[in-house]
Amino acid sequence: MLHRTAPLLALLSMGLCASSALADTDHKVIRSANAMGTAVHITVWTDDEAAAVDAIGKAFAEFRRVDQLMSSWTKTGAVARINDSAGSREPVEVDAEVFGVVERALDAARTTRGAFDITVGAFRGLWKFDQDKDGSIPAADAVAGRLPLVNFRRVRVNRKKRTVYLAKKGMRITLGGIAKGHAVDNAVAILREAGFQDFILQAGGDLYVSGQKGEEPWVVGIRDPRGGRSAPFAILPLSDATFSTSGDYERSVIVDGKRYHHILDPKTGRPASRVRSVTVKADDAITADVLSTSLFVMGVERGMKLVERTRGVEAVFVDADNQVHVSSGLQGKLQLLHPPTEGI
Repeated sequence: MLHRTAPLLALLSMGLCASSALADTDHKVIRSANAMGTAVHITVWTDDEAAAVDAIGKAFAEFRRVDQLMSSWTKTGAVARINDSAGSREPVEVDAEVFGVVERALDAARTTRGAFDITVGAFRGLWKFDQDKDGSIPAADAVAGRLPLVNFRRVRVNRKKRTVYLAKKGMRITLGGIAKGHAVDNAVAILREAGFQDFILQAGGDLYVSGQKGEEPWVVGIRDPRGGRSAPFAILPLSDATFSTSGDYERSVIVDGKRYHHILDPKTGRPASRVRSVTVKADDAITADVLSTSLFVMGVERGMKLVERTRGVEAVFVDADNQVHVSSGLQGKLQLLHPPTEGI
C-alpha cells in the first residue's frame, strides 16, 4: 500500500478514422510532466491554447506543491516530523491540509477494517519498490518484526490542536495511497476555475474525466494486467468521474516464478495476493484512490460487498485466477474487449 501507480489508458481516439483523429488534434491541448513519482498527462478540449497551457501549468504546480507537503521522502516535511516523533509523547502540529488528509485516511482505515492503513510506512526499507528499489525480498522474520508497528488505531489526532501523534516508537506513516488523489482533485478544481469543463487528467493510476470531447464522450480503458502498457481489456465511456486502478504489475519483481509487488496487506506485511488489479469509479479522486488500494487488499468477496453498499462507487476486479468481476452499476456499460491475458 505504499504507492500505487497502475495506469489506466485514456483512449481519446478509440475507433476514429485518420481524418477524424486529425480533427480531434485541432481541439486538444496536451501536456505531460513528472510529479509525485509518476507521469501526469493533461488533455484539454478547447480552441484557446494559450489559456489551456496556463491552466495546465498551474495544475502541474499543484502536484509539485502537494508532493512537497505530503511526501514521505522529504526529511523536513510534515510526514517526516510525525514519523521522527513516534513514541516521544510529543504530538506534531501540522497544517490544516495535511491534517485533513490524515483524518480522511483514518476514516478509510476504519471503513475498510484496516485494509487501508497509512502506518504501513513501517515497512519502508524492507520492501524496495520505490526510490530505494532493488527488487530484494525481505526475510519473513524481518517482516514479522515490523508488524507490531502497523496499527492505524495508534495514530492519535487532536482536531482542536491539529496535531498527529504515533503512539509507538518505530511507527511510520505514509500518505502515498491518498495524497495523489488529493492532488488530482485540487488540479481538477484549478482547471475548472480557469473555465475548462472538457478535459482528462491522468496521474499514474488516477484518472479524472470531465465533460466530453466535442460531440462525443471520452472513452477510457482498463489495462490488461498481463498485457502491454497500451493494451486494454475493457473500455467505458466516462464523464465527470474518476477511474482509479491499483495493479500488481507496475512496481513488481518476479522471483522463483512468483510475482512480488508494492501493494502490501497491512495485516501480513506482504504483497496482497487476492487480485491482479482493481479499478474504481467514483465522483472524486481521493475516494477512488483510497478504495482502489483497499479493495485490492480486501479481494473480490469482501471488496465487492463494500462497493455495492457505497453510494456513487463502482468497481472492476481482475482476481488472482484472472477472472473479471464487475459491480452492478457498471453492468451493461463496461465493454469487455477480451479476457485478461494469462501469466504470472
